[in-house]
Amino acid sequence: MKIVAVLNQKGGVGKTTISTNLSHALALQGKKVIAVDLDPQGHLSASLGIFKQPQQGIHDVMLGNASWDNVKVESREGLRLIPAGVRLREFEEFPGDFKAKMQRLGQALQTVEHNADYMIIDCPPSSGILVANAILAVDELVIPVSGDYLSLNGLAHLMITLKRFDAVRKKPLKKHIALSRFVSRRRLSKEVLDKLKQYFPGMILKTPIREAAALAECPGVGRTIFEYRGSSTSAEDFKLLARDFIKGNVLS
Repeated sequence: MKIVAVLNQKGGVGKTTISTNLSHALALQGKKVIAVDLDPQGHLSASLGIFKQPQQGIHDVMLGNASWDNVKVESREGLRLIPAGVRLREFEEFPGDFKAKMQRLGQALQTVEHNADYMIIDCPPSSGILVANAILAVDELVIPVSGDYLSLNGLAHLMITLKRFDAVRKKPLKKHIALSRFVSRRRLSKEVLDKLKQYFPGMILKTPIREAAALAECPGVGRTIFEYRGSSTSAEDFKLLARDFIKGNVLS
């Protein structure tokens, strides 16, 4: 099973949109997927139709109080959800050594059944202990970057953060950049893309996710883009993005 975190410390870049719809796109392409909501706000859970957080979730798994099977929700065919749970926001205050707390997710992953192809983890827009857990536990990152300079600046700060974890990770972290909220006719979007190609060659997944109202509307009804607007350009974008991710297709 490939374990992937969708991560960007900057908010508003389409992180949960990508976590939700990439997970479902992979499932629709025949992959078995576990989607993990590691954000105390529970946006991934809501996007998949769980508007009220269950009592137990990933928080209880990380603390050893529940198994993965205890908290899983059969969300869609081929897609299981591990919700945040009502107590995930308390994890930062949970007593214990900081270094030990950073290892909780990695330790919990040693007990997960490896009967899935992918685990997609939606991370909070922060640089706290939950994000540290994800960086240390996963195999790969998908980093959403929207077509504006603040997002580009956020990516630079994230790369600095990731560099600090290199010494404590057991193996290098593979990184993918996913273009989100992209408007190809905007000069600014093109300039951001040119900068990304210059500084992060070979990391940018080939298909950009174009800006669309339907993507903003989906979470309000707890549906993915494939359920809400299955014939839309956004659904096609995510279908192609999933294929890029599986095959490693990147911009040249």
